[in-house]
Amino acid sequence: MITTISKPFNIAIVGGGISGLILAIALLNHETPISITIYESAAQFGEIGAGVGFEPCFVRLMDRISPKIREGYLRCCSNSGSNADPPIWQNVRISDCGRADNEGFVWRRNGTNIRPDEALFTIPARKGERGGVHRAHFLDELVKLLPPDIHQFRKKLVNVTEASDGSGDAVLHFADGTTAQHTAVIGCDGIKSKTRELVLGKEAARPVFSGKYAYRGLIAMEKAVDVVGEEQTKSSQMYCGYKGHVLTFPIANGSIMNGMDYSTLSQCKYALIWFLVVAFNSKDEWTDPEWVVKTSREAMIQDFANWTPTVQAIMTNMKNPDIWALFNHNPAHTFYQARPRICLLGDAAHASTPHQGAGAGMCIEDCYILSELLAEVRSVEGLEKAFRAYDEVRRPRALKLVETSREAGMLWDLEGPEGKDLEAFERNACGRMGWLWDHDINVDLERARVLLQA
Repeated sequence: MITTISKPFNIAIVGGGISGLILAIALLNHETPISITIYESAAQFGEIGAGVGFEPCFVRLMDRISPKIREGYLRCCSNSGSNADPPIWQNVRISDCGRADNEGFVWRRNGTNIRPDEALFTIPARKGERGGVHRAHFLDELVKLLPPDIHQFRKKLVNVTEASDGSGDAVLHFADGTTAQHTAVIGCDGIKSKTRELVLGKEAARPVFSGKYAYRGLIAMEKAVDVVGEEQTKSSQMYCGYKGHVLTFPIANGSIMNGMDYSTLSQCKYALIWFLVVAFNSKDEWTDPEWVVKTSREAMIQDFANWTPTVQAIMTNMKNPDIWALFNHNPAHTFYQARPRICLLGDAAHASTPHQGAGAGMCIEDCYILSELLAEVRSVEGLEKAFRAYDEVRRPRALKLVETSREAGMLWDLEGPEGKDLEAFERNACGRMGWLWDHDINVDLERARVLLQA
């Protein structure tokens, strides 16, 4: 059911994940709301995966879209502030024993000899509210902010055609045989997006394997303290090695590290603390049709056989291990088409690997810019202008994230051009996030508004 409002157009949002819901909240939050319907292929709203992190720049943007989004985020967030000054993004260690010299040191600097697993350097974060959430918990908070009559479930999109009535509207065709007509479609349907395929063609829309995969799981916090020590459970740690790295960090307020089944995890109370473990490794190609597959603990441990006892203990204590293949998109030449009107947002436009922790934040930036532009559109004809302005402003920045995130994956796995030069590794690691975190989104919005009016 579409809400009755005064704008002379209505929007179909395809996909009910974090991007789709934040966009919907943004569009309904304006002085003159926009009529929207959310179409979700599943039987209910849901998110794949466990932890997702947001840095202060993205949390501030949540607040700008709607203070209630930020409030919901903080209710299910761990590490919403940081006691460190400056706050810490990652504590970096070298834990691949093969990187040590004959005397067992991985780095000699200023008279200090550093062994595997000892702190190498710290990548500072920015001050402000930040931290990880469980995707399902954050989605639950977003659902509370939407009216109950704007979404339809079990609607798997199979095609979008132009209406035959001369309106230029988009007709959505679903797998159940039903159709729906809307002025425009915004695709928020993720990395396997059908709307992306319709805009770019099947081959250009196909996700590509990044050369990396990840083991994911949780470990009970009490056990995590035994494995890595209490200090290392309080903040994010990155254990680096050749062709792999392991991340550990708390993702909620209370008591688990990542090795329990995700179906169980989604039922946990916010009062629990989880210590999320994501262990990355490399592979030339991915041939399995599934992107998430079960594996044995023995195979997982074998991938890190030459690493320190600490990393091996982390692997040993991850229960029910599975592997997540990491795909991303090749650069899109456009994020929209005019007939029928379809615009791509979030992972449907620019799916990225997680190596800079900014994929979800980039989706929030998309929602902010596009919703602000649509708020200024007064006619159906203005929709294409808004999509064009959004594309011109957002596409270069979003595609840069895809590229630099892949580079970061190589950096953390000691495969970058720095080679064995750990001082160059540190300079790159500590300097590469500024363009993401210190960006002035207001400059982008004003430029987009100029383009819209032009």
